[in-house]
Amino acid sequence: MTTPVPISLTVNGERVDAHVLPRLNLADFLREHLDLTGTHVGCEHGVCGACTVRVNGDIVRSCLMLAIQTEGAVVETIEGLSDTGEIADLQEAFKARNALQCGFCTPAMLITAQDLLSREPKPDRDRIREHLSGNYCRCTGYHSIVDAVETTALARLERAS
Repeated sequence: MTTPVPISLTVNGERVDAHVLPRLNLADFLREHLDLTGTHVGCEHGVCGACTVRVNGDIVRSCLMLAIQTEGAVVETIEGLSDTGEIADLQEAFKARNALQCGFCTPAMLITAQDLLSREPKPDRDRIREHLSGNYCRCTGYHSIVDAVETTALARLERAS
């Protein structure tokens, strides 16, 4: 029998102390232990990108990371990014550009798009596609998602000037 391991981390700005089994992945920890169900589980192999979250400021596939690897880390999920308002403009652009469709990929797309825009304020459409390429969408054909990210980038630049 495997013994649970204690971990302490910060999730969406709140300290979390838990005991987890050593082989529990981060996606399942977030969903099952913290009820943060915006982190979706698609392929469980890191291919689809639906489980994307931020760990210490970097986007990661939470299905490929063990919960115990987050000891002392800062984890941000779609719920946290939405609650802080960090991605409010992206959310509005996704809605306006019909980039939501079924919504399964949307949380991870938003996190990944925000990652790009925080690093590159004015990416071109090819760069947007490249950065989002690790996130699989079965519904939109990606055009509306790229439109939404481009629209947000241009609006942010306009507000900054």
